[in-house]
Amino acid sequence: MPYDAMQHNPNLKASLSGSDILCASASPPRQRSLRGATECSGIGVHSGEKVTLKILPAPADTGIVFVRTDLKNGARHVPARWDHVVDTKLCTVIGNKAGARIATIEHLMAALYACGIDNAFIEIDNAEVPVMDGSSDPFIFLIDMAGTVEQDVPRRVIEILNPIEVTRDGKMARLSPAIESRFSFEINFDQAPISRQRYDFTLSRETFKSEISRARTFGFYEEVDALRKQGLALGGSLENAVVIKDDRVLNEDGLRYNDEFVRHKLLDAVGDLALAGAAIRGHFEGYCSGHALNNRLLHALFGDPSAWRFV
Repeated sequence: MPYDAMQHNPNLKASLSGSDILCASASPPRQRSLRGATECSGIGVHSGEKVTLKILPAPADTGIVFVRTDLKNGARHVPARWDHVVDTKLCTVIGNKAGARIATIEHLMAALYACGIDNAFIEIDNAEVPVMDGSSDPFIFLIDMAGTVEQDVPRRVIEILNPIEVTRDGKMARLSPAIESRFSFEINFDQAPISRQRYDFTLSRETFKSEISRARTFGFYEEVDALRKQGLALGGSLENAVVIKDDRVLNEDGLRYNDEFVRHKLLDAVGDLALAGAAIRGHFEGYCSGHALNNRLLHALFGDPSAWRFV
């Protein structure tokens, strides 16, 4: 059944400490964290294993830090940063020197980024974030339930000064100067339900929630067996992904947007760029880009001090 934020779900709960249930705007003057704790349970789309995840408030200047509660000591903490990405095959995976890994973080990271959350601890008892319905919408709902709070420390923003671009096999990802946080994406698939799609939007909590957050991950029926032999997509189903077979969508409820595919690629890009560690003031453009190229773009950006500055 598709995720419905208005429908009671026993796997979703939140501890509230105030009446504020709204996320922050994309660029508030000060850092923000959650007002209370919020929690969900689900399965990993690739592992197929059950996992419980808690999003907790964190002090200013903490950033987003994942905590593997099933591990001990130094292996537990994994910062959600571009330089901790250890794998990008079909999802973004972060890790630490002790070998701890957390997979499929991009949908949660996109929600945190769009809601202006600078600091949070993410407690998780397994190695993959629960896929929920395959979009960011359940995580937006959780953040809304917990509420947010402004912290008494200025928020740093990464301002793009000069264009940075990376390419591979005809795919492209680029950051260029802009007065706001803009995202543009174009995809081009042979399959009829997708074909060529393009979407542009300016990032804010409101635009992300209304235009992007409900777009689900997607895949092709013909690839399922091969992926599962590789230990991937073991938890994938029509409840958490759009599946295409023979040029048609198998999901009985159809698509949430006519161009849901490109909107989900934008959702992934927002989550991948959230690993910059601060909001980005600039224009992201992607052409058939994926997690690997998005991460390469951040490596290229931070490898060129003339291309950006903190403001």
